[in-house]
Amino acid sequence: MPTELLPAIGNWYKSILGDTFEVVAYDSEEETVEIQYFDGTVEELDIDDWQEMVLIPAAEPEDWSGSMDLDLEDYGVDLEAGSFDDWSNPLDRL
Repeated sequence: MPTELLPAIGNWYKSILGDTFEVVAYDSEEETVEIQYFDGTVEELDIDDWQEMVLIPAAEPEDWSGSMDLDLEDYGVDLEAGSFDDWSNPLDRL
């Protein structure tokens, strides 16, 4: 069942293969759609290929780091640090 969804920039879709991607560009004059997969791969499709895909609308992934090549150190926080419960409040001593 081909898609009847129009490509909308910023919208996320999921294919029947399980690939999740966002439409990042749509040129109605050239009839091309540019999509970016969660892992950062960019692909350009013509409108005929888009219409042949079986798609469902998808929610934007909560994990924003999919297209980034990040290590734990790159998050900008110490993920192994203790929780706030381990901290003492200096006002408790008063």
